[in-house]
Amino acid sequence: MQQFLPRMEIALAQIRHNAQVLAKRYGQKGISLMGVSKATLGDPAVALAMVQGGVTAIADSRIENIQRMQAGGVVTRFVLLRSLFSRAETTVIYADISLNTELDTIAELARYALLHGKIHQIIVMVELGDLREGVLPGDLAQFVKTVLTWPSIKLIGLGCNLACYGGIKPDRQKMQTLSDLTGAIEQEFHISLSIVSGGNSANHDWYESTQDVGRINNLRLGESILLGRETTSRRAIPGLYTDAFQLIAEVIESKDKPSLPYGEACQDSFGNLPVFHDRGIHHRAIVALGKQDTSIAGLTTDRDLEILGSSSDHTILDTGNHPLKIGSEVSFHLDYGGLLAAMTSPFIKVLTFDP
Repeated sequence: MQQFLPRMEIALAQIRHNAQVLAKRYGQKGISLMGVSKATLGDPAVALAMVQGGVTAIADSRIENIQRMQAGGVVTRFVLLRSLFSRAETTVIYADISLNTELDTIAELARYALLHGKIHQIIVMVELGDLREGVLPGDLAQFVKTVLTWPSIKLIGLGCNLACYGGIKPDRQKMQTLSDLTGAIEQEFHISLSIVSGGNSANHDWYESTQDVGRINNLRLGESILLGRETTSRRAIPGLYTDAFQLIAEVIESKDKPSLPYGEACQDSFGNLPVFHDRGIHHRAIVALGKQDTSIAGLTTDRDLEILGSSSDHTILDTGNHPLKIGSEVSFHLDYGGLLAAMTSPFIKVLTFDP
């Protein structure tokens, strides 16, 4: 039977292993893990592997992904990473916890929680310098004071996000600030916060170098579990698999061609002015995979192949002295951006394996 191409092959055992290793490692200092599923479009099999590996919740930024995982039989706590005012009712229905930074949105959550007879749990995100989402530290006390007036909302924790938009590293000073803010809020309002979520896969170096994690007792990990890497420099984490995902495409052309295009130059199909180097006649192959499918810049291969460039539907390879057969397959590793894009493509078949 002919294999579907292009396809994504996912080794669930490797994801489960990565989650187990990380849950044990972080657990030694009292830190639990949320498994972030958004890069896999909320694939239920991947989420289940994370849960089996020891994550205490699954976190995603899309309600649709949470609905997909619940429909797929995944039983765990679900955390919505991105709260929308317009989706407050579905948030209350499908998410156990949501991360929030706006009082108007929390008021809407409170209204629908009351309507549905629920207590909706929230984590308030604090801005610590990365300048994505977060309440400014100076505004936090007044913010919490207002939140505590809604009986259908339960504030269960504080969190922060770093190394995403601004590329600001989560270090000892940032984590100490979040710990101090947690203590101050608890003391001022006579409450106890059960979750202090210090960040994501970028927190690996901080964790490895610190003896005292302070109040930090939770991290939200996607890339570390899925691809086995920390995210400040994309180094592989010892003991983890980095190849749980393989993107496989079909060779549709294999020929000797000049390395320099010829004729009057103009913009390519994406508005760029490409630059080429003369390598003489070389062997090239085209695989049926393009920018409409994934981020080509995020692909690498173990074989002696060089990715020369791509268009919307084609990726051109320099195959060296090894011509590729028409109809054969080329397997690629992906970075986080490549994985995110490929899992979103309707043209890529996703296959999971659990030997």
